Amino acid sequence: MSQTPTPPLRDLEHHDAFVERHIGPGEAEIAQMLRTLGHDSLEALTDAIVPAAIKSAAPLALPGSLTEVEALAKIRAIAAKNQVFRSFIGQGYYGTHTPNVILRNILENPAWYTAYTPYQAEISQGRMEALINFQTMVADLTGMEIANASLLDEATAAAEAMTLAKRSAKSKSNVFFVSQGVHPQTLEVLRTRAEGLGIALHVGPDAEAATVDSYGVLLQYPDTFGRIGDYQALAEAAHARGALVAVAADLLALTLIAAPGEWGADIVIGNSQRFGVPFGFGGPHAAFMACRDAYKRSMPGRLIGVSLDAEGKNAYRLTLQTREQHIRREKATSNICTAQVLLAVMASMYAVYHGPEGLTRIARRTHRLAALLAAALRGAGIEVAGGFFDTLHVSGVDADAVHAKAETLRINLRQIHGTCIGISLDETTTREDVIALAGLFGADIDDLDELDAATADALPAGLRRTSPFLTHPVFNSHHSEHALLRYLRALADKDLAMDRTMIPLGSCTMKLNATAEMIPVTWPEFANIHPLAPAAQTVGYRQLIGELEAMLAECTGYDAVSLQPNSGAQGEYAGLLAIRAYHRSRGEGHRDVCLIPESAHGTNPASAQMAGMQVVVVKCDAQGNVDVADLRVRAEQFKDRLAAIMITYPSTHGVFEEAVVELCEIVHAAGGQVYTDGANMNALVGLAKPGQWGSDVSHLNLHKTFCIPHGGGGPGVGPCAVKAHLAPFLPRTSPGAGIPAGENQEASIHGRTAQQGAGIPAAESRRTSQESPVGMVSATAYGSASILPISWMYITLMGTAGLRRATQVALLNANYIARRLAPHYPTLYTGRGGLVAHECILDLRPLKDVTGISAEDVAKRLIDFGFHAPTLSFPVAGTLMVEPTESESLYELDRFIDAMIQIREEIRAIEDGRLDREDNPLKHAPHTATMVSASEWTHAYPRELAAFPLPTLRLQKYWSPVARVDNIYGDKNVFCSCVPIGDFQGEPEAFSEPNVA
Repeated sequence: MSQTPTPPLRDLEHHDAFVERHIGPGEAEIAQMLRTLGHDSLEALTDAIVPAAIKSAAPLALPGSLTEVEALAKIRAIAAKNQVFRSFIGQGYYGTHTPNVILRNILENPAWYTAYTPYQAEISQGRMEALINFQTMVADLTGMEIANASLLDEATAAAEAMTLAKRSAKSKSNVFFVSQGVHPQTLEVLRTRAEGLGIALHVGPDAEAATVDSYGVLLQYPDTFGRIGDYQALAEAAHARGALVAVAADLLALTLIAAPGEWGADIVIGNSQRFGVPFGFGGPHAAFMACRDAYKRSMPGRLIGVSLDAEGKNAYRLTLQTREQHIRREKATSNICTAQVLLAVMASMYAVYHGPEGLTRIARRTHRLAALLAAALRGAGIEVAGGFFDTLHVSGVDADAVHAKAETLRINLRQIHGTCIGISLDETTTREDVIALAGLFGADIDDLDELDAATADALPAGLRRTSPFLTHPVFNSHHSEHALLRYLRALADKDLAMDRTMIPLGSCTMKLNATAEMIPVTWPEFANIHPLAPAAQTVGYRQLIGELEAMLAECTGYDAVSLQPNSGAQGEYAGLLAIRAYHRSRGEGHRDVCLIPESAHGTNPASAQMAGMQVVVVKCDAQGNVDVADLRVRAEQFKDRLAAIMITYPSTHGVFEEAVVELCEIVHAAGGQVYTDGANMNALVGLAKPGQWGSDVSHLNLHKTFCIPHGGGGPGVGPCAVKAHLAPFLPRTSPGAGIPAGENQEASIHGRTAQQGAGIPAAESRRTSQESPVGMVSATAYGSASILPISWMYITLMGTAGLRRATQVALLNANYIARRLAPHYPTLYTGRGGLVAHECILDLRPLKDVTGISAEDVAKRLIDFGFHAPTLSFPVAGTLMVEPTESESLYELDRFIDAMIQIREEIRAIEDGRLDREDNPLKHAPHTATMVSASEWTHAYPRELAAFPLPTLRLQKYWSPVARVDNIYGDKNVFCSCVPIGDFQGEPEAFSEPNVA
């Protein structure tokens, strides 16, 4: 009997590698798909698709792949170089306890973190309910009428408030007043944003706001030094001259002090980080914006609203989408695309879990500890400012000596200047912490309880909150772990995320977010680091960030990378600011024209407008490519003003355009720079590098190509990668540079000596240069730093060969779908040999002409098959754009293909008259379990066809929780808060009364 030979050790080890876990199809499946396409190998297919002019000659200069065990051990060693001190720095970031039920069942749960933006309402009801809770929480605590479903961070939210006020105020002034009590990073981002938009900032003491002629005012409540101001008279004065009042507020403080809406605020922004979201070295954290109802149609970001479904039941949806950048393009009010949905869900559930009483208890305890610390310090003769919530402004001390003593106790305090220190307490502060903090200043606390009995609160008497908040049953029903656990499960069960099914969205690259990549995110060494922690405590973070920047530079062919932008749109903005600053440095600041193809994603023109550029549209030809002839005309027409062109490559329509090198040469000859949108980088890694074919700058979507999960619409990371000549113009990494001396009485507090460059060694590299003329675009140096380990892990696990193979399989999967569906749906655009890149556009427009069936009908019918729809009507109306990614197996691809073929048969039945043109399963999709199990069935087609159009669905079936949602009703009857509980119990209480447009 022959014995099977033992394979060599190398082969045995190979099967432990991660690459085969990430890439869906195995060798046999790849061979089968290649046969369908008529190619012998992945290399042959690659040669047929990718133009030779851009193809990289050498492999990526990265190490080989690692196993999960090896990669986790390597990153564990890096994490160990960070030091987790107790941080009382504050400045907008506070310690918090993430309830374990939320940590495990949201942050670590792929049902939540792998979901996509809820553009398909019917399969997003769970996460939209969580976001409705967030909106209600914010509106209640701020005393405003409406709130959005999160923004990126507090600083950029303040910038959005600045522009919202500009659009909405009666005043014709061009001045925006900013209190010198705002956080330093907020002022820095405001400066960056205002400069591009031509807005003049006036920074000064609060009292000046009543007299300065401005269209808007920004106040901090409590301010960055802890003071709680009485701003009612100031607000009245601002309103009298036609200005609006924006307030940056602390949600936890608002449980104890009067809501801004009660004393005259028009817009309230802030950060929900302290509601259960760790420091994470600066992010991601969900910011918020709330405003008066009158401004809701100009409000940036996403709004979750309530509408009706086809059965007359309440259903959630994204409302007023005509405000968003993908509709308004260069006329958009902002370029926001990614938000911070996952973190907003966490914050909302923190409020649900604790309820109003629990939040108030946390706030009262935090304030009491702060009041006791202040009393102890005053008892020792130390000056402490009064009227605070959780932050003490200590003056008249030797700050350097106190900091040195604090370091020996592993304590971080906020350095304000040589004689002043800030101390911010929070939910995590203990009695022992208060005693230790007092001791740093020579104040001894013998008996904290005795001190407690003798110490009054420090909240201003006239500003104590008396109004109720969070009265809706959802905030008063889930306080036990069992109750919250089941609530979270019930919401997750309503949704379709990547843990259930392929999400074949074109352009959005919904690929595997591997568990091993996610694990380090919640390690204390990454999660519990304050963004302003001293450099000596962040050695591991800086190593990881430096290595990730180098990896991304190698993948793209650029020379320098900034990881500061915390969304793709922010990365676009940073890239355009770099281009603009570069031109100015050469005495060509007049270059302000940005050429953008008509097929571009809406963030492109929106970002260009925000950067102060004039958008000029370039035509596309009949094949969807940039019209080179029209480009030549535009480049010549604007050669004296041309700043840049923004292209997407492979193109927005899913094809490798042959003329991209020529395009770059035309723009460079006219004096412009080439910006390449990195949304489609998943078709390039290991095959071609934008920085080598003539592109000057790109943003990358780490939440696409590099595996950070979409999180239901965020978090995202959008690093900006540039060639060497643009490197000096990447965003600064700390606030303060460029503030004129003497601009305000506390200029030094805004970054001159206050932790300047904290965590970042001066001149560490070009990317951290403090000399850049471009200010910060996000609130922290590295944006959403705590999720950068995900992309580091992905690249490390895949290695140079694995990354290239992933790209090739992404091309294979897309072409396999296009070829299999070709007899049923034509692919709108193809490249050489009828091949596409990593995505294909299925043209459904001819079907609508014949049958009345729209692309939206097909999208909704796919829900009955358990699929999230492909990208609907982008970049061409009436089409579906499909991107399967490399992570999907042949089984899953065929399951999707079978569904699409069955849908085509149903459309053919309408063509043949076998199904009614109006009463058919596509027009009435999706079908709920209630619909198909009702005692009466009124449709002309059978229930079985509605519910189980394929036999495999009898084995595993997803039921949409709602029928098709009425979009028109939702926009006409705007309701963006928690629905009265009676509406879900069949009671007649009408939900559409408040906030009616």
